[in-house]
Amino acid sequence: MKKKEKTAKKISLDNLPDLLTVREVAQLLRVSPLTIKRWGKRGKLPAIRINSRGDRRYRKEQVLWLLGIKEKKD
Repeated sequence: MKKKEKTAKKISLDNLPDLLTVREVAQLLRVSPLTIKRWGKRGKLPAIRINSRGDRRYRKEQVLWLLGIKEKKD
C-alpha cells in the first residue's frame, strides 16, 4: 500500500497572493487555522467571505500588518 503524500505548498513573504486562505495565513503566522478563524470573529483579522460556501480569504496587507511589516490601510 502506498501512502498518500501531502504536498503542502510552502508560502513565503516573497510570493504572497493578494488574498490568502485560512491555511496559508496560519502557516505564515505559525498558529492554528482555528486561531485565524477566531481572530476573524473578534475583528483582529477580518475575513472576506467568497462563494456560496462562505470560504474565508484574508488580505495580504492585513496579514503583513499583523506581522509588523506594513501599515494597515483599512
